[in-house]
Amino acid sequence: MDVGDILSGVVAEVTQSEAAVLLDGFPVYPVGVVGPLDLSWRAFGRPPTAPLEAGARVSAEVLAVDLAKRQVRLSLSATEHPRLWAFLKALRPGQRLSGSIASIERFGVFVDLDDGPDHPVFPGVGFITFPELSWLRFEDPREVVSVGQRVTCEFLVFDTHNGEARLSLRALQPDPFQQFANRVRVGQPLPGRVTKLVPFGAFVRVEDGIEGLVHLGELADTPLDRPEDAVEVGDSITVVVTDIDQQRRRLFLSRRRARQ
Repeated sequence: MDVGDILSGVVAEVTQSEAAVLLDGFPVYPVGVVGPLDLSWRAFGRPPTAPLEAGARVSAEVLAVDLAKRQVRLSLSATEHPRLWAFLKALRPGQRLSGSIASIERFGVFVDLDDGPDHPVFPGVGFITFPELSWLRFEDPREVVSVGQRVTCEFLVFDTHNGEARLSLRALQPDPFQQFANRVRVGQPLPGRVTKLVPFGAFVRVEDGIEGLVHLGELADTPLDRPEDAVEVGDSITVVVTDIDQQRRRLFLSRRRARQ
């Protein structure tokens, strides 16, 4: 067997979490297993094993062969919509895809891809999670995109569970944090505005889209029990850059050192 092969067999057992398949040519025991994420894209809103019952003949694509467990992991979704599956399998990370915003939901944004087939459940084959919409912070995704808007995104991964192309809109935009990090040095004083208070300190915006953390011990010359004892949201303060973590996109600041 190879990953990508199409195998047929009979469903031997259906449980709450998976279906066991007695594959043709393997009559001793069911080596085929269809997990809850690989059953059917039509099963949304129903129990995950609803489309199957013992005794049913099925065809499924091999996703993986586990020799240690003597199991073959299968996907029914692949054979339900072969054109959609083939389209998604052919995509490569980093590839650019264009389309139109089809729907904005509370959990993400669907994109109707120009070259993609229709999806059997969702309004678009492409999907953008909120963190992948923009480098900048936003409260409502409609601040970034609108239904009908044309977009070009970078392909991240094939979501075999939902039959989606996970996309990133921000990947094709310049990262303001990296631009900031390339021209600011440790020890440099910066003006800023307090945007949020947390038990361990305060977040300060030093530029549009750039916020850093002032730890509780860096807010004042004397020890504090809480950040409210030193600053409030909306306060304009001067801070000093103490560390820039470009890999994790984190900025650390000090108000105490700026006042020395």
